[in-house]
Amino acid sequence: MNRMSIAAVAALLLTAIGLGTLYWFQHRAPVTSERAAPPVAEAPSAPAPAASEPAIRYPVDPTLAGSAPAAGGGDTQSQWRQALVELLGQSAVVRFVYTEDFAHRFVATVDNLARPHAPPRLWPVQPTSGRFSVTGNGELRNIASENAMRYSPFVNMVAAIDARRAATIYAQMYPQLQRAYEQLGYPGRYFNDRVVEVIDHLLQTPEPPAAGPLMQLTEIKGSVPSTQPWLRYEFADTDLQSLSSGQRILLRVGPAHRATLKAKLRDFRAVLAQAPGGR
Repeated sequence: MNRMSIAAVAALLLTAIGLGTLYWFQHRAPVTSERAAPPVAEAPSAPAPAASEPAIRYPVDPTLAGSAPAAGGGDTQSQWRQALVELLGQSAVVRFVYTEDFAHRFVATVDNLARPHAPPRLWPVQPTSGRFSVTGNGELRNIASENAMRYSPFVNMVAAIDARRAATIYAQMYPQLQRAYEQLGYPGRYFNDRVVEVIDHLLQTPEPPAAGPLMQLTEIKGSVPSTQPWLRYEFADTDLQSLSSGQRILLRVGPAHRATLKAKLRDFRAVLAQAPGGR
């Protein structure tokens, strides 16, 4: 039976808990309930074409898929919808997930988590509800503690996922993901290698000071004051602000959630980076 991949779980939950916050920081309009149109396939902003096909570093174990048919054809949207419903439940899928063109959305978002920007129109999930808030006075502010509460349902969900079971799901859905990755602009590249690379990148997210990273408003030129200042906050530390979109996500969710997510990412990596027969 075709189900959602372990890598999709990681990206889905990271984008669900974090990209909603990233949305506010990219000066976008407030989220509406209207579904986004399926994105048009396009290459990343700076693809790196290879002179020759590289060797696969982390092959997906084909035996993990068992006797289930490869998810390589048919109604792919229905396959993903069924997979997501089986994993997350019908209500969660309706509320949070864009099932249209899910493989492309997911692959593009995973790739972008290690880049400076993750375009909202390519997200596989709707942004986190609620409004980003800060505390304190003056130019530098602290992230309000209640922000972490917005992410708790998703962090709890990812913490409960069994990595070994999800690995079987990943192998079943992998053909769709590999094809979407090649269509994104990486012919001859292996998507599972990129997933492991992005996980390693996220695990290198630095820890901010114990009091949390300080935030500041970006300067907007013009005489009309902003009516939505929460859209304009960025990290005051330029080193933190220059981190990738995925690393900035992990900084914003708070230390407890960050520790939980990093622990689960390590579990994911242990399975995804395992060579066939190495179990």
